[in-house]
Amino acid sequence: MAVPGWGDIYDELGVTPVINAIGSVTLLGGSQTSPTVRDAMERANSAYVPLPELENKAGGLIADMLGVESAYITSGAASALVLSTAAAMARDNDDFVAQLPDTTGMADEILIQKKQRYHYDRTLNFAGAKLIEYGTDEGTSEEDLEASINDKTAALHYVANEKIKDPSVLTIEQVIAIAKKHDLPVIVDAAGQVYPTENMGKYAKLGADMVAYGTKYIGTPHSAGMVVGSKIWIDRVRLNSFISFEERRVRGIGRPQKIDRQEIVGVAAAVREWLTMNHEERITKLDVKLTHIERAITGIPGVKVEADRDPTGASVFNLFLTIDEKVCGISEDGVVAQLKDGDPPIWTRVNPYFGGMQVGMVGLNDGEEQLVAERLVAALKG
Repeated sequence: MAVPGWGDIYDELGVTPVINAIGSVTLLGGSQTSPTVRDAMERANSAYVPLPELENKAGGLIADMLGVESAYITSGAASALVLSTAAAMARDNDDFVAQLPDTTGMADEILIQKKQRYHYDRTLNFAGAKLIEYGTDEGTSEEDLEASINDKTAALHYVANEKIKDPSVLTIEQVIAIAKKHDLPVIVDAAGQVYPTENMGKYAKLGADMVAYGTKYIGTPHSAGMVVGSKIWIDRVRLNSFISFEERRVRGIGRPQKIDRQEIVGVAAAVREWLTMNHEERITKLDVKLTHIERAITGIPGVKVEADRDPTGASVFNLFLTIDEKVCGISEDGVVAQLKDGDPPIWTRVNPYFGGMQVGMVGLNDGEEQLVAERLVAALKG
């Protein structure tokens, strides 16, 4: 393999390492830390610090870099959403903080456009909130949102996706404007909206109060993320955190969502690196990998190849294959299974969102694209 000692630690544990030709997915461990982040985390390992102070200082540094009011480092974007939901319901009431997920006496409804329902909105229920849909499968109007707001409404939720623009759903600007009119916070899931880099501060600058990001997309450990936004609401997020559980002795729901001092330092280092790196060079490297595989499989009878070179958002630089089983003698699922059964296993997938077999570049080490291309050609040509 191109990387010295590739996978040997997993071999020692009896676990077979795989080539990740999907991308930054949880199922395969999410991400690889950059050398800069690894160095920062190693330096953080040798000494202890008070975590409340570290969170405050690191969050302040990140907020300054992004040009937003406040930031708090969390255990992934999912944790950021859980803590934001808790903040929306409990606000500054410590009795409510300790009471969650029992929402008795609280406004506990989170409004979400029906067309924006998605797999990960499950995280909004963890603190006890109820998701209330507004609009229809055909779209949403401002009147739909206005009619859904009542005294049980705790917050409005918005799913940011810069890669896909749907004119039938309300824009984030429309949602924020209506929320402000009713003095309600807006929670944004922007988990993978890290490029272009201005997206990391964009939604908070528009007026969203709590915006969740997964920092695995910028070179931190898979288990790290952050929430950025207005100071008053990020302070309320802190009240529900694992640190608050001990520091203030308030038994909030965030206790299981720990993040260590090394990860906090690593996130701050990753944000700085991401905002200052040469992204043209990063994108060129991804394109070289994609182009190598694309050229190898283009023209194979029964295979339609579509390349996605849009660097925006989370899932970037993918090939999508539509396979005619009658011509190739194998289905998309069959190719996925054959690659997975090889040595070393190569993991791809039939994309659950866009259809077609997905071959992603983000998780490939340098040189692995050559093996992926060879194995794909062999599977498709039989």
